[in-house]
Amino acid sequence: MLEALLAAAAEGERMQAAALSGGRWSTAGPQSERIGPYARRPVSQAPAAGPGDVEAVRSYARASARTVARLAPASRAEVLERASAAAAENREDLARLLALELGKPVKDGRGEIDRVADTFAVCAAEARRIGGENLPVAGWARGAGNTAFTYRAPAGVALAITPFNAPANLLAHKLGASFAAGNTTIVKAPPQAPATSTAIVALLVEAGMPYEAVQLLHGDGSVGAELCAADEVAVISFTGSAATGNAVARAAGAKRLVLELGGNAATIVCEDADVAEAARICARTGYTNSGQSCISVQRVYVQRSRFEEFLGLFTGHVEALTVGDPLDPRTDVGSMVDDDAAERVVRWSAEAAEAGARVLLGGKRDGATAMPTVVADPPADCAVVREEVFGALVAVMPFDGLDEVIERCNESRYGLQAGLFTRDMDRIITVWRDLEVGGLIVNGSSNFRLDHVPFGGVKDSGFGRESPRCTIDDYTVVKTMTLRGTSLWGAA
Repeated sequence: MLEALLAAAAEGERMQAAALSGGRWSTAGPQSERIGPYARRPVSQAPAAGPGDVEAVRSYARASARTVARLAPASRAEVLERASAAAAENREDLARLLALELGKPVKDGRGEIDRVADTFAVCAAEARRIGGENLPVAGWARGAGNTAFTYRAPAGVALAITPFNAPANLLAHKLGASFAAGNTTIVKAPPQAPATSTAIVALLVEAGMPYEAVQLLHGDGSVGAELCAADEVAVISFTGSAATGNAVARAAGAKRLVLELGGNAATIVCEDADVAEAARICARTGYTNSGQSCISVQRVYVQRSRFEEFLGLFTGHVEALTVGDPLDPRTDVGSMVDDDAAERVVRWSAEAAEAGARVLLGGKRDGATAMPTVVADPPADCAVVREEVFGALVAVMPFDGLDEVIERCNESRYGLQAGLFTRDMDRIITVWRDLEVGGLIVNGSSNFRLDHVPFGGVKDSGFGRESPRCTIDDYTVVKTMTLRGTSLWGAA
């Protein structure tokens, strides 16, 4: 399956994605086409799941859960290590898939596949660490004479619902950690990246992941909703918009949820910062993947005494970005996921200009390609400040005092991650303490992530933390055993 997808991509042919159900790959059924946002032609297609397909994967997952749980952690780790090596080996071809389906520049696609390899390797390491505790029951009188232990057992059936913006690495996080924990996983792929999703699942299967451990379906939100409501599913990991996350929670009912939702990421540049470096970093990370990341730099607050200096440097760096064909290795900014997404950048920048902001660059599009847009000093009630643009637009605003800018950042309903440029340790501690976000990047922009470090948000950015170790905790349950009348500590 993997070889066929990569060969079709290399030849410029339409890629046939497949479903994986009950241990069998299938391309049968009504096909859903994916139009490449830059190529402007069908680049892939996938079979859309129906009610019968959902019922089939539910039944197979229920029957397979115990088989997967009985695999030794060492066996799971070895599969994940082979998958890591395979991702690295197929780096160029997988990056091409991302460019075709999503318009992501190949240089960014290579970076995503490098992260896939890292994520699988970290999942393998964490699989080897799963254990339990010998509990100190004899420390209390009622526990004397007894012994109790715990271990982390697989939850059973996990559901992974992945987004379009980083479909390879976020699938690696969800599926890799779930398998490391000993679960069987149902994957609901994003409609915008069916071939990429199929390729990552196929890579794992070819690395030795048992068919009992994974199934893959394609389709729209109704397929995801039906899977969320399935009684067999014990835990759901979802990455996407806040609105869809709320729908997932309603459909799921009383299930464990890990929700990584939207963001409106702020980066603060203080007067003592290296402004030239801050401008360079913000320009690069504000337009990576055309800004389609929940931690992409969207709002930059610069202390007023350095505001115009930063703005000039930042605009110069943005002007120097190469916009064009995502398959060209020189391209910095490719297309967005579709025309509607690019139009949102155009519309919101125009609304900001009408409200008094200065649009210094961009504010226009060519099809699904939004030109990198810089909006200076928009009013606080503009959409580019309040909402998640998820596009190639950065708003730059001045501030006077630290307390003021913290309050302005906290006015957002989102709280995923922020950046801070300063050399002052008191400022760093104050911002870390008072800013309502799940993570703070010091002397870097909001758009930085290490895949083995806990990642997640507060407020409308969701809950739970995504990194293999944290995710394994969510994908497992603590089981306790008490030995009455037998004590490691003595009877009295």
